Amino acid sequence: MRTDGIFLTEIEETEAAVQAGAPESGASRLRFQLPSRIPNGERALASRQLATLIGASIPLVEALGALVDQIEHATLKAVFAQVREKVNEGSSLADALTASGKFDTLYVSMIRAGEASGALDTVLERIADYLEDQVRLTNKITSILVYPLVMLAFAGVVVTMLVTVVLPQITGLLLSLGQELPWYTRLVISSSDFVRGWWWAIAVGAIAAVAGFRAIVRTERGRATADRLTLQLPVVGRVARVVSIARISRTLASLLGGGVSIIKSLEIARHVANNAVMAEAIDKARVSILEGASLAAPLRASGEFPPMVITMIEVGERAGDLEAMLAKVAQTYDEQVETTISRLTSLLEPLLILIMVGIVLTIIMATLIPLLEITNSLH
Repeated sequence: MRTDGIFLTEIEETEAAVQAGAPESGASRLRFQLPSRIPNGERALASRQLATLIGASIPLVEALGALVDQIEHATLKAVFAQVREKVNEGSSLADALTASGKFDTLYVSMIRAGEASGALDTVLERIADYLEDQVRLTNKITSILVYPLVMLAFAGVVVTMLVTVVLPQITGLLLSLGQELPWYTRLVISSSDFVRGWWWAIAVGAIAAVAGFRAIVRTERGRATADRLTLQLPVVGRVARVVSIARISRTLASLLGGGVSIIKSLEIARHVANNAVMAEAIDKARVSILEGASLAAPLRASGEFPPMVITMIEVGERAGDLEAMLAKVAQTYDEQVETTISRLTSLLEPLLILIMVGIVLTIIMATLIPLLEITNSLH
């Protein structure tokens, strides 16, 4: 009952008791619920609803109880039921959220700052805005990438069918005629035979390569090397840098706006950068600020941030409005992410078509030309 957010407040005996062994309709259903991830959209909706309830001067425990009744996501409902119970026992909201293990450091830090400043409803609104921005950007990127990924999957299916079904029948006919085949035809036949005979070894090799890469990337040195190489790639590197800067800027803006100190904000922002090189630059900036430097100076010295970002941070520091400037940087770079990926996919679509057409034409020409030559020799 606690998992479903139901708390017993009163119990009394009734005359019409349910007979043992005869459960009510639907009471005998078994429910199996696997652990599920809580989407950011559900977190944002719950945060905004809780902000509305607290802003209406409803006590926190009652607001959490009303929130549990409104939440439809089963896992999130259970989490907030546990949070309500801990708050009812005297725990702070931030500590209760930390104990649940379902909320990251950024979320908990902003809640803690909101509780300390007495502006919890405002901080919850900022959290909801932050999460909604992340969801909006992710949805845009996903919608842009859907078509190229579908095309890539279709091309893979077409090539697989040609190599495993169509090509063996044609090559069997060519080999049965006993004619000498061109080198490119022999190459295509050998490739087809290799794929059909050793597909399991190719699959095992691919899985081993992916597992090895993941193992290397999980190490600190391997992750730093991979992220540094990623940033140096022509197009992918620009996208990775822009995405990282947008995340860092929006996180810092949200945390500073929520009353979190600049040192704590930078410590959290380094974890959301999702790039070891950018995280190292943020960490050096945090150390420099502890020594009395500004934020812009160490970021400029790192060489990882564009001049426009540095200039806007400097202006924000001089004007005492760093939060607003960081929010503008995040908005600008979110738009750049969408624009860059749109251009990349617009180039990727015809490239995929050309690759698929090239593979199909190679297979057709490698089999059709020998057949034509054999037909002409018969005349």
